[in-house]
Amino acid sequence: MIAILSNGASAMSFDVLIVGAGIVGTACAFEFAAAGLSVGVIENDVVGSGATAAGMGHIVVMDDSEEQLHLTRYSQMLWDTLVQEAPEQHEYFRCGTIWIAADEEEMQAVSPKHAFYSQHGIPSEILDASQLYALEPHLSPGLAGGLLVPGDSVVYPPRSAAFLLKRASEYGARLLKGTATRLVPGGVQLADGQIVQGGAVVIANGAHVRELAPEVPCRPKKGHLVITDRYPDFIRHQLVELGYIKNAHASSGDSVSFNVQPRSTGQLLIGSSRQFDIESSAIDYAILSKMLARALDYLPGLAQLSCIRTWTGLRAATPDGLPLIGPHPSRSGVWLATGHEGLGITTSLGTARLLAAQMLARTPEIPIEPYLPSRVLQEVKHA
Repeated sequence: MIAILSNGASAMSFDVLIVGAGIVGTACAFEFAAAGLSVGVIENDVVGSGATAAGMGHIVVMDDSEEQLHLTRYSQMLWDTLVQEAPEQHEYFRCGTIWIAADEEEMQAVSPKHAFYSQHGIPSEILDASQLYALEPHLSPGLAGGLLVPGDSVVYPPRSAAFLLKRASEYGARLLKGTATRLVPGGVQLADGQIVQGGAVVIANGAHVRELAPEVPCRPKKGHLVITDRYPDFIRHQLVELGYIKNAHASSGDSVSFNVQPRSTGQLLIGSSRQFDIESSAIDYAILSKMLARALDYLPGLAQLSCIRTWTGLRAATPDGLPLIGPHPSRSGVWLATGHEGLGITTSLGTARLLAAQMLARTPEIPIEPYLPSRVLQEVKHA
C-alpha cells in the first residue's frame, strides 16, 4: 500500500512493519502474514544474517527458570510441528542433548534437573558414566555421567529464516532493503530518508534495538563459533557441560563453556563464548583459544580435526535473562521482539505466536506476563 505524506512524498504502508529479517523477525512476518495482515520486513543485509547466522541452531528446553522453561518448551513444540513440512529445508536433526557432569559434585545436580523436566512432562534420562561413554565414546575419560534430553534438536538458522520469510511472502509479506535509522510517528525512517509506515512497528533486530530505542535495556554479548570439516558420527548428540547455564547468564566478565553440536552435514559446530559490551565482529583469538581449550577438555579428539571457519555474533541480553515480547510501554504503536540472548533460535516461533496473540487480541497459549517489556521499561515520553 502507498500512502501520501504531508510533504507530498509517498511512503509504503503496512499493517505490521518489522525491523530485522533474522529468525525472530521472519517468524513474526510469517505469523502476521498468515493472519491476513499486510507485512513489510526491513533488512539491510542478507536474510538470516546477524545473530541468526551466529546461532548454533539448538532447539533446546532450558530450565534456568520456570519462565524460561515454559517459553523454550512451547517454542520447541512449535518447531517440531513446523519442520515436519520440509525438514530438509531447515537441515533439521533431532540429535537430543546430553548435559555432561564432569565430576560427582556436578552429578548431584543431575537428579534435580531430571525431576524438574519430568514435572513439566519433558522426557529425560539420567546417564551413569558407562552409559555416557556408550553413547559418546570420544568424550574425555573420567567424566561422571549426565542427563540425556532426547527431544532436543538442531536446525540451520539462516535456512530456517529464509524458509519463514518465503512462507510469509506467499501470504503477501514484502522484504524491504534498507537501514532503519529512527522511529517516526506511525513508522520508520530509512537511511535514504524514505518513510515506511506501519500500523504497528515490531523491532526484531536483536542488540541493534538500541539504535532505534536507546532506552531498551539490551546489552550485546559477543560470541564465537568454529565449524569443522565433515566427520560423521564423531559425536551423535549436542554435548553441553552442566556449568553452561551459570556461564551463559553471568552478568559480567568473559566466559567460555563446552558446547559442541553435530550437524546433519557431518560437521561439528563448536561453542561457546560470551563477552559483554563488545560490538566488534573481529575474532578475539585469546577468548577463542580459551573456548577451544575448554572443548578439548571434554573432547580431546577435536585436536585431530580440521576447522574450516570461525566467526562471531552478538546476542541481545536483558537484565533478567528473559526476552522482551510485547508493546513498548511509552512508544505508541511500537512493539518489541528482542532480548533473546542465546535462545533466539529456539524461542523465535514462540515469540511470534505470543506477539500475535497480544496484537490480535487472541488468548495466548502460555502466560505472557513474564516477557512483557513493561517489566524492565519505565514509561517515559519520547519525541
